[in-house]
Amino acid sequence: MSGNCIIGRQPILDRNEHLHGYELLFRSTDANESGVFDASHATANVIINTLLEFGILELLGGRKGFINFDTDMLMNDALELLPQEHIVIELLESIEPTPTMLGRCLALKEAGFFLALDDHQYHSDFADLYTIVDIVKIDLLQAPLESLPDLIEPLRQYPCKLLAEKVESIEQLEACRDLGFDYFQGYYFARPDILKRKKMDEGAMTLLKLLRLLAEDASTEIIERTFKESPSLTYKLLMLVNSVAFGNCFNIEGVRHAIAMTGRQQIKRWIQLALFAADGDDTFDHPLFDMASSRAGLMEQLAIVHPILQHDKASPEKAFMTGILSLMTRIYDITVEDITSNLNLNAEVASALLDHTGHYGRLLRVMESLENLEMWSASEELMAIGINPNTLPEIQLRSFNWRKCCLVE
Repeated sequence: MSGNCIIGRQPILDRNEHLHGYELLFRSTDANESGVFDASHATANVIINTLLEFGILELLGGRKGFINFDTDMLMNDALELLPQEHIVIELLESIEPTPTMLGRCLALKEAGFFLALDDHQYHSDFADLYTIVDIVKIDLLQAPLESLPDLIEPLRQYPCKLLAEKVESIEQLEACRDLGFDYFQGYYFARPDILKRKKMDEGAMTLLKLLRLLAEDASTEIIERTFKESPSLTYKLLMLVNSVAFGNCFNIEGVRHAIAMTGRQQIKRWIQLALFAADGDDTFDHPLFDMASSRAGLMEQLAIVHPILQHDKASPEKAFMTGILSLMTRIYDITVEDITSNLNLNAEVASALLDHTGHYGRLLRVMESLENLEMWSASEELMAIGINPNTLPEIQLRSFNWRKCCLVE
């Protein structure tokens, strides 16, 4: 892959805390490099080639992709190869509002691109640009909450929407929402001390029970009876069987028939995803769900090329489950010990979750480094495992598109 580039995706949320898009962050997999690409003409080609090779639809899942552009990259004709309807061009704070730059922005806007001003504070020199940009991003580290009302007041006369970035707490989120911000970006949703976790309701407990029964290879009769205890889960199972992912629709004769048509492996994976549907939201549009599914998918692919785990045909599924379950404590008021005991997990998966040890624990450490874009740490860990970090982009590419076959359309 061009430039051995891996892509990080930082979620951007709307006012309902649903995914609106991602800021795409590009890092080198070379442990001997800084891991951050300089904004330059050459880098524009690396980023664009990487995006085209990954496949923008698989990467974004139909949402918007926010990409930073400096002046050189903005003027690079190669960016016009990107699908305009999916890309938000973020104009870095270093860009000057010259007539040439304004003309380029107008042309890109007319071509169908979305435009955003990154890390921006109001200045009259940008008046003409405010009339055409779609979003203005305000960095909360540079603009404390008490100063926000005065800072955003001059922008209210323009049609652009406001995005608060580097949101670090629920208090910041609520304050910015009250001020009329439209979008939010930051890691607050994944912090255990900030996230509003919820008790496991009856539906979630039933899902855990089903997951345990499937792991124990329980009889179809027992699994069928468990589904029937929850009418809503039965309905979702029938929807799953008749989803687009199966290619066509079947005449389902009952729950047992639906289980047979779906297959145990598919049901198991669907259940793991369903645990992350936020507050009964069946659209799987919660940022933490997205983080969990991305982590699980990449861990699964890493297990396939792991020098030791590749010889165990069950290792991809164990790695996947480790990735999914490793984030469950962030959304439910439940401990890791509760998860491992309730599910009667394989000892290797349990030790990975409890103390990050063993082969799956090491893969979990790799994922945590990648999610923090700490490429040096991730590369070092991968090399110690015996996986070439330069193969990571190809592995990441294979992992991006896995879940479309598991979601109910």
